[in-house]
Amino acid sequence: MRSALTFVAAAAVGLMTVSAVSAAELVRVGNAGRESFSFTPANIGTEVGIFAKHNLDLEIAGFGGDAKLQQAMAANAVDIGLGSGPGLAFIAKGSPVKGIAAMAGPPLIFAMVVRADGAVKTIDDLKGRKVAISSVGSATNWLMNVVSRQHGWGFDGITQVPIGENSARIAALRSGAVDACVVDIGSALNFVARGDGRILMRFGDVVQHFIMHVIFATDTAIAQKPATLTAFLQGWFETIAFMRANKAKSVAIAMTVMGTDEATTSGIYDELMPMFTDNGRFDPAALKVLSRSFVEMKTLPNEPDMSKLYTEAFLPKN
Repeated sequence: MRSALTFVAAAAVGLMTVSAVSAAELVRVGNAGRESFSFTPANIGTEVGIFAKHNLDLEIAGFGGDAKLQQAMAANAVDIGLGSGPGLAFIAKGSPVKGIAAMAGPPLIFAMVVRADGAVKTIDDLKGRKVAISSVGSATNWLMNVVSRQHGWGFDGITQVPIGENSARIAALRSGAVDACVVDIGSALNFVARGDGRILMRFGDVVQHFIMHVIFATDTAIAQKPATLTAFLQGWFETIAFMRANKAKSVAIAMTVMGTDEATTSGIYDELMPMFTDNGRFDPAALKVLSRSFVEMKTLPNEPDMSKLYTEAFLPKN
């Protein structure tokens, strides 16, 4: 009898476990670049069980940039998108999504590197020089416009050369085709570690108010899954708190996602953790900077009503 009761109890526990697992809701999460540390909190929160605690099972997919991520959301291929602040402009153009959290502030993700044997020694040496950026209308393009304007050189004080991927920009710098290049901090740290050059500047001080990254949700998810979005954001910000308190574990997970070694990932962690927000609120001053940048980069003809591009309804209340 005792054995039978033990079996029944074990079976009941097993059924409860299966029920708990099956209760987890599948959430399709897309990001603008799988290799970017900016988006690894989704992986880290999944790995350490934070999202599972909120009954969420994340299905994470990477996309080649903001445009492709927005296309996936428009097609309802994902529910939640992890993209850039400048990506808010897609909503003004009709993309059926909204920003639901400002997840990162200053543009710490970018750095400018120069060759060790190059002619550029200081920022002032950039005037009239060639600087490689990703593309026209990109965040790297806009940041270099800001640098040029801040130094009194106007918008054409620096010759910007759109080259594409980080690796292509680094290759152009090595060959001497350009005098400097703006790349993500991981590429910059690798460039320095190999002894090829140095970081000339970081962009955190160039723009005092900015929203580098935004968490988006589709209009469909907003209408049909409001509780899911709230749970996701709770899990996200709990993950950010976990990452701040647990560097070693966070680096160990992030390096497997990014395909980087421990030393590089540790350096990226140190550089980028300060950019993450702890509450997701949209800074009005940063929104104003973004709005102005849309016109300066000719992304939009006029500054949009930014209040229509985001909502704070799903942010954690505490």
